Amino acid sequence: MKAIVTRFAPSPTGTLHIGGVRTALFNYVYAKQNNGKFLIRIEDTDTERSTKEYEKNILDNLRSIGLKPDEDPINQSERNEIYLKAAEKILQSGNAYWCDCSHEELEEMRKAQIAAGEKPMYDGRSRNLRLERSNKTVLRLATPEDGEIVVNDLIRGKIKFNNNELDDLILLRSDGSPTYHLCNVVDDYEQKVTTVIRGEDHISNTPRQIHIQNALGYPELEYAHLPLVLGTDKKRLSKRNAATSLEEYRDKGYLDSAILNTLARLGWSQGENDVFYMNDLIKEFNIKDVQKAGAIFDITKLDWLNSQHLANLSIESFKEQLQPFLQQLDIDIEDHENSNKLIEAMRTCDNTFSGIAKSLIPYYKDIIEYDEKAIEKFINDKNILIELRDLLNKIDNWSQEVIDSVLKEYQLKNELSVPAVNQPIRISLTGSTKSPGLGLTLSIFTKNRAIERINKLLDKLS
Repeated sequence: MKAIVTRFAPSPTGTLHIGGVRTALFNYVYAKQNNGKFLIRIEDTDTERSTKEYEKNILDNLRSIGLKPDEDPINQSERNEIYLKAAEKILQSGNAYWCDCSHEELEEMRKAQIAAGEKPMYDGRSRNLRLERSNKTVLRLATPEDGEIVVNDLIRGKIKFNNNELDDLILLRSDGSPTYHLCNVVDDYEQKVTTVIRGEDHISNTPRQIHIQNALGYPELEYAHLPLVLGTDKKRLSKRNAATSLEEYRDKGYLDSAILNTLARLGWSQGENDVFYMNDLIKEFNIKDVQKAGAIFDITKLDWLNSQHLANLSIESFKEQLQPFLQQLDIDIEDHENSNKLIEAMRTCDNTFSGIAKSLIPYYKDIIEYDEKAIEKFINDKNILIELRDLLNKIDNWSQEVIDSVLKEYQLKNELSVPAVNQPIRISLTGSTKSPGLGLTLSIFTKNRAIERINKLLDKLS
């Protein structure tokens, strides 16, 4: 059995896209399942748009999220001589020819074909002219004119392409530079790739690249074309409906494990467990179970999975990973008297570290702004708040149980609803109506700080 080698081949023309992470993930998992290798190559032949900054972003993010290649990445921009030798080999074998058709001539050809109701494609008019190379010629592949290419796709089964519907694609431009298809095929061979896992938008490229492989005498490859990642509007994921770069999600406080968990579910589902980690995925994943239809990226699913992954962290790990988000708010996690109790109580108050950090502000800093709508709704009689303050002030054993008991007794004695008693205190403590159980919230604050907060709100109401 041959060793499986997969590759992820991004172009460094932007930051690492969330859809790209999904493609890299499936390549990584498939390789690891088969005790194979996962490789990365940087397709940076587009010199105008490719930058080292984007390349670094892609490589750093892939490594840090756990998708580390088994060999050093290669750059296409450094491999020009290899591509030119491959092009020469194809030419010498009689499977390529020089073409001097001008842009104007090709445009006229295209217009005439469309007018005749035909598929616009190069008609091979230079194929038998035996032209010499010049600064006006391009090198074209002599694609077989009959027969078909059959791709046994691991996800989609057999896909057939008629050769007469494929035109003679360009291998070398008139300036001598190699094109995407040639570079792609040569690099897959040179990197000993066995399995190409990529998006379905590359399906039409596959027969073209197989013809180049055949012209060079390269072995056949396995293919798997993944469904596209779609937004909730069922169009290709874009900034209109969600953040698209991996960094944006990490900056918001989503865990790497939750991001990978969510992406793995984009197009693949197996078993009853929604929450899993990389080891589980390597054990359970089957590429043949990937769906053909587009996979919808829903932020609410990521939110839920992130909350589950956050809950599985130890308190020490949770605090360590939360700290950078608190530092952005100029908060030191240890500046609170009951930091462990506070963090334990608040760790489920939001779906992300960023949201949790913002929810912690009232526990570390004075309240600048109150929720005016909440005040209007819940504090019709400030005498209730005064009476509650005085009751709380008399408590000697400042514990959750005692506080809850005192508040419950007051509520029943005065025949008030629970919100009528609890929400005015919550607003005093946090500026809003959101907090854990009130007895717990009050116990997290010291007694003196709690009374101070209530007095501050009473002063505002006066």
